[in-house]
Amino acid sequence: MSIEPCNNFYFSIVSALIPLIALILVVVLMTAAPVRAAQRYSRSDLVRFQNRIIDYRSQINPRFKKRVRSRTRLIIVHTSELGLKSSLRVISKGKRFKNGCTTPGGHANYVIARNGSVYRILDKKYRADHAGRSMWNGVSNVSDISVGIEFVGYHYAPLTAGQYRAAGMLLFILKRVYGLEDKDVLTHSQIAYGKPNRWFSKDHRGRKRCAKNFDRIRAGLGPTWSFDPDVRAGRLTPDPTLAQVFYPAPGAVVSIGKKGYQSQKSDIISKQNSAWAIAGEDYDAHSTVYMLPGGKTLAGDRVASSLGWERLPEGTKVLLNQKTKHVREQAKSIIKTISPRMTAWSHAGGAYHASSTIYFLPSGRVLNGYRIADWDDLPSGTRLVLGYKGPIVISKNKTAYGIAGAKFKHPGTIYYIPGRGPVQGNKIPDFSDLPKGTGVYLPIAG
Repeated sequence: MSIEPCNNFYFSIVSALIPLIALILVVVLMTAAPVRAAQRYSRSDLVRFQNRIIDYRSQINPRFKKRVRSRTRLIIVHTSELGLKSSLRVISKGKRFKNGCTTPGGHANYVIARNGSVYRILDKKYRADHAGRSMWNGVSNVSDISVGIEFVGYHYAPLTAGQYRAAGMLLFILKRVYGLEDKDVLTHSQIAYGKPNRWFSKDHRGRKRCAKNFDRIRAGLGPTWSFDPDVRAGRLTPDPTLAQVFYPAPGAVVSIGKKGYQSQKSDIISKQNSAWAIAGEDYDAHSTVYMLPGGKTLAGDRVASSLGWERLPEGTKVLLNQKTKHVREQAKSIIKTISPRMTAWSHAGGAYHASSTIYFLPSGRVLNGYRIADWDDLPSGTRLVLGYKGPIVISKNKTAYGIAGAKFKHPGTIYYIPGRGPVQGNKIPDFSDLPKGTGVYLPIAG
């Protein structure tokens, strides 16, 4: 008896089952994906994380009126453009403007410090006033439908690994509570919009640059939207800078830095990096300070009348949330001081951890920049110098003159005097009376 008919019979059955098997596999894979995502964090991991959240709710401004959101459709991430202490104060207590007006605080539900600590400013159910003038997919006043998370840091500087670890767990919890997807997590720069100004003749995207350095992959998220729905619908004019960051053309190469974050333009004005590209709507704010290459400083609301926007030179540094007088004093000083507003990043940028950046801590410790894990770890009152080498300790065989030569009295020669701190050479009246252990720091540039 021939076995050919039998083979054909089984072949027919298998052929018929292939589409069904494929469908079953697709369904299994689709349903298994959430399970695999849920296994990223164990229950004990999540409980431990929640128990470590720092309760900061008692610090909220009494003027802030708590209101429960009726619905939650989005999670919005921000960068504070400040150090930790100032971020917590402003977000909980409110902002103060040049004209004396203040806000009642409540500007985020959570703050994530650069060491990964999470602060609860408001319970997640309450509406935080964090998004300002905003729109997403035709819905205005995004604060009404979203949870707000602030990262301590700047939009032109990388966030830390600790912040991304904390964000991953916090976002996982919030998405599960509100039934949200990865694409429902957006940055403030994606949803904010502005009124017409000198750069745009119509309502436009790009009012804020906030969190444009946010790396979704490092926070455990999938891709964002592939387009801006409000721009596509004609409700808003696109912002070229943000469109390139969030919605690059198909096949475009996205630059990723060595630490895994998308490379961002700096806070320095150039042909490709305008005041608008750096500061957004804050370009002409009184609290935005422009530090010109020669050391001159201008508040944002004085640039047009004193210089003109088209005449801002390349190399001008843009500092947000500052006082012009303070920045001017610091720009003139060789020995700079860290304050709640003027962080190590404000002074040194990416060179905050360079070996030639020397920190003199209030405790008396002296550290090279390469020993600083993060710019926000340094306490207020820390002083620093940029582009220096040393110390060379003064001894019987090594005098100040023997170390620094004719420049031993020069203001650029820095002496670290135990118990007194760093002092410029021109401010030391008697070099014969320098105490034991005094160290000399010399500028690398000569």
